[in-house]
Amino acid sequence: MSEILQIQDITKTFGGLSALTRVSVSIHEGESVGLIGPNGAGKTTLFNIISGMKPDSGRILLRGKDITGLKSHEICHRGIARTFQLVRPFLELSTLDNVTCALIFGRRKNEKTALEEIREEAGNILKLVKLDHRTHHLAKELVFAERRRLELARALATGPDLILLDEAMAGLSAPEATEILDIVAKLKSDYHLTFFLVEHVIKLITAICNRIIVLNFGERLAEGPPKEVLQRPEVITAYLGGKHA
Repeated sequence: MSEILQIQDITKTFGGLSALTRVSVSIHEGESVGLIGPNGAGKTTLFNIISGMKPDSGRILLRGKDITGLKSHEICHRGIARTFQLVRPFLELSTLDNVTCALIFGRRKNEKTALEEIREEAGNILKLVKLDHRTHHLAKELVFAERRRLELARALATGPDLILLDEAMAGLSAPEATEILDIVAKLKSDYHLTFFLVEHVIKLITAICNRIIVLNFGERLAEGPPKEVLQRPEVITAYLGGKHA
């Protein structure tokens, strides 16, 4: 598999506090890679840098081309989409119009496409995330789990090759989280998408990821197959303390 994303020696500090220190990661096309670590490990900061925040040093390469520090919409147009821990749909728009906006302003060229055709495509995306029964409901009328799926639908509508999922299962019940995982698995297999995801629920991340990367205090602590990595004493120590390790 060819590399779709290369994170090379990324360092980022905030007011003298080191959030990331020379972090390097490679993501291959078609993978689902998990990013885990204790609170404050630097996971969201790394996602922010992939999405456009400027690092102090290091580079982000997408298929070999440097995208470090580009504006968020430029990165989106190059094929990276992202969901956020705090979902922020357009509350006064319908679910259909939320996805339609992502189609219009995303990566795909829709300038000459009729609005009805774009709306039809938006409807098909809502089916993929099991929201077609809520097509004409306002986003503010959706329950939390449905808003999570709408966030994924909007990311998908931008036409990405790589989707960053930042705690997409946070706040969901076990059945609701499993539904998100099933959708991600289908998108991966049917649409050949690549996923890089942050998640705190270990059982969920091991269910879908080919490998996981562990950050601790802004540094890469471990990387490898989930079952192998999670058994390493240094990883257990990072999560639970030395006594348990």
